[in-house]
This record gives sequence, structure tokens and C-alpha cells, in this order.
Amino acid sequence: MSNQFVLHLLYEQRPDILKPRWSQKTFEGRLRHFYSTVNPLNLFVSNAALDKSRDVIKFYMKGAICPRMTVEQLWRHKQIYDSAFHPETGEKMFILGRMSAQVPCNMLLTGGMLTFYKNPRSVILLHWMNQSFNAAVNYTNRSGENPITKTELLRAYVCATGGALSVALGLNSVVGHFHPLIGRLVPFVAVAVANAINIPMMRYKEFTDGISLEDEKGKFVGRSTSVAKRAIPEVVISRVAMALPIMVLIPMIMNRVDKTRWYKRNPWVAAPMQVLMVGFGLLFSTPFCCALFPQKKSVKVENLEPVAREKIQALRNPPKVVYYNKGL
Repeated sequence: MSNQFVLHLLYEQRPDILKPRWSQKTFEGRLRHFYSTVNPLNLFVSNAALDKSRDVIKFYMKGAICPRMTVEQLWRHKQIYDSAFHPETGEKMFILGRMSAQVPCNMLLTGGMLTFYKNPRSVILLHWMNQSFNAAVNYTNRSGENPITKTELLRAYVCATGGALSVALGLNSVVGHFHPLIGRLVPFVAVAVANAINIPMMRYKEFTDGISLEDEKGKFVGRSTSVAKRAIPEVVISRVAMALPIMVLIPMIMNRVDKTRWYKRNPWVAAPMQVLMVGFGLLFSTPFCCALFPQKKSVKVENLEPVAREKIQALRNPPKVVYYNKGL
């Protein structure tokens, strides 16, 4: 592989692939970035192609590139690399834990929850499967700096699953006398509660130890617990917002569809119809909601908690503004 590469002078025009291709200061730039990240077509890239993209990126970072490679091809290799390899360890990630698996996996799970929301056995099975999938995603994308232990993962998994099932089964037992649409919205409430439990528990170390802070050059300057109190709620909002359009609009649509003669003659279409609608909705809601808040955010040092502020101000040439990764 290395024979296909030649040393290349580092011109100013050379793309900086350590940063996203599009500006993250604008919503449009963040939307384009996340659309390329969660694109489900990345799941169909072969292992040979994944390894090739990894080698291209590895050699490029050392200053060597193929002279025939275009900028567009380079960014495509970077997108493939980002879709399958852990950003910190560089290891190939479990396929169901990749961001590109979010749409196909969630369309099946969410479509099932919306279809079989009245059946207690189906409710238990589908919510258990959904939280198992979430646990796989969280573990696969765990941070190298604040790694999730198996005990912590299990604790969050059990609490999120228990919360989702308690809400789903509890509400199902009392909504029978309400408008049919209310019952169809129970899965959304259960998923929202599970996210509100799961995400803070998975990231509780950031509340106690803080999130890493960097200066404008990317140098570590300290930690802050106050920014964690801003970052984690934003992640919860994004996750709940992803489910909002598909788990609220689709039940409203189905509540009208199931009154038609065509549907009454073909009730079997409920599952495939809702799965397809969920899949279509996720193609837009997933990148859109990931882009709601910038992933890398800034904060003035004077607005940090006293301990973090004093440590940074004690540095030589201390920065006035620091940056942190909000997470997804």
C-alpha cells in the first residue's frame, strides 16, 4: 500500500482533515457534516474498502498522498474512516454500534413499538431490544478519556430499560378510556423518559470530574463540571427531538388511516407502513437534531466555576475563552 504514496509538500491548500469538512459555526455546516456521518449507505462499505480508507488517512496524516487523488476522494475516504473507526483508539467499531446503523436499526425498533404498542409482551420485548441497542451504541462509542465500565453500562442499561417499561406498561394500563391517539403516543413518552435516564447516567463522571477544556490551539487547560450541566441536557434534548417528529406525527397519521375501509381490509400493512415512514423520517431527523447544537462549544473563563476558573487563570498566558466537546 505504501508504494502507491509519495511524499507531498505541505501546502497551505492542503485540507485539514482533523476538522470537519464544513464549518461547524453554522447550522447548515453541522447538518451536512452529520448527514455524511449517519448516512446508512456507509454500512455497505466492504472491509477491504474500510481498510483502504484507513490506510489513506494514516498515510495522509504523515504527509504522504497518492498524486492522483482528488480533494473529493480524500474527503470521501475520511467520511468512510469516521463512519467505522473509533476516533480515539482507531479500532474498527462493532457494526451495530456505528452512527450509520442508527437509521436502519431504529426504523425497525421504533416501527415495531408504534405498531405493537397495545400488546404487553411486544412492549416488553421491543423496549428491551431498544435499550440493548442503545447500550451497544454507547459502549461502542465510549470515550477513551472517560471510559464506561461494564458496571456503569449495566447500571444505566437496567435503569433506562426499567424506566421505559414502567412508563409504557403503566400508561397503557390507564389510557384505555382516553382518545385512541393518546395510547399511540405512549411509546414516545417511554423513549423520552429512557433517554432522560440513560444519558445522564452514562455520563455521570462528567458531573463529578468535569469535561475537558482546551484553548484555541487544542491544548488541554483544565476541566469543568459547570459545562457538563449545560452539555448533557442539550444531548438529551437532541435525542428526544430525534424521536419527536416520527413518534408523534406517525401516530397521528395512523390514527386517521386505521379508520379507512382500505386499512380495515388490509390491517397487515400497519407494520411495514410504519417502519417505512419511520425510516424516511429518521433520514432527516437524525442529522437535523444532531446539528441543533454545536458539538464543540466555547465558554468564557470568567463564566466557569471558581475552581476551574482559578486553575486556568493561574496558567502562563491564560486564555480568556476555552472550548469543550458537548458530545452526541
